[in-house]
Amino acid sequence: MKTQRLKTIALAVSVAVGMLAGSPAYSADTTAGQEPAAAPAKPLIPVSKVLDVGVKRTVEAKRSQLKIDRLAADTGDLLQDYKIVMKQVDGLRVYNARLEKQIANQLRRIASLGKSVDEATIIQRQITPLLIRMIDGLEQFVALDVPFHIEERTERVEFLRTNIDRSDITIAEKFRQVLEAYKIENEYGRKIDSYKGVASVGGSEREVNFLRIGRIGLMYQSMDGEQSGAWDQDKRQWVELDSGDYRGAVQKGLRIARKQASIDIMKLPIPAPEAAK
Repeated sequence: MKTQRLKTIALAVSVAVGMLAGSPAYSADTTAGQEPAAAPAKPLIPVSKVLDVGVKRTVEAKRSQLKIDRLAADTGDLLQDYKIVMKQVDGLRVYNARLEKQIANQLRRIASLGKSVDEATIIQRQITPLLIRMIDGLEQFVALDVPFHIEERTERVEFLRTNIDRSDITIAEKFRQVLEAYKIENEYGRKIDSYKGVASVGGSEREVNFLRIGRIGLMYQSMDGEQSGAWDQDKRQWVELDSGDYRGAVQKGLRIARKQASIDIMKLPIPAPEAAK
């Protein structure tokens, strides 16, 4: 076994010596009088070119990175724009759904209006006779009513009768004017007022102050306050009042109507209500 170990050591020493003997440095130092070893061969590609290639690759890599960064930024912007557009699309969908419902309602309304337009001619033919009957009724009512503001009310009726034949006034405006006249007549029954006019006093026409209390009382008093009278609706004529009993009351009523005195109880000749027949 010892002999085997000695053989192995000797073999390793022989290999080491052979490698040293083959190396150029060892040959130059140990061999005297021989020529120096030849210089190593030059490389096929110069180092400068290798460095240039590395620099170029670095520059290209930098450009590529910049391009990647720019594309990433553009992609982010596009993504943000896409999200905004999608929100707008969702809003437009909801808006369009509402518009579709409105359009459906409008179509139903158009159909209803179309039906009304078809019937407009028939309605117009029926309104005109109605207006004529309303004006006739208003004229008859003024003639039978208590004769206050008689000229004004008569002129209003004549105005309506003239307009009913005018072609430049729409049927709707004619109808509005008639209703307005009825409204004015209705307001007369809820107000108190005074105005100057002419009445038959002692068989002669004299200028007097009229006191109207709705439609239940119409009285007059001469300018000097000496004579007073009231309208008798049953007899359709003026009746002279006792100055001692009603002179002060009529004067008080005139002041109240002119807003010269506060509202108070007045003792006036008012006919008692009767049961409707």
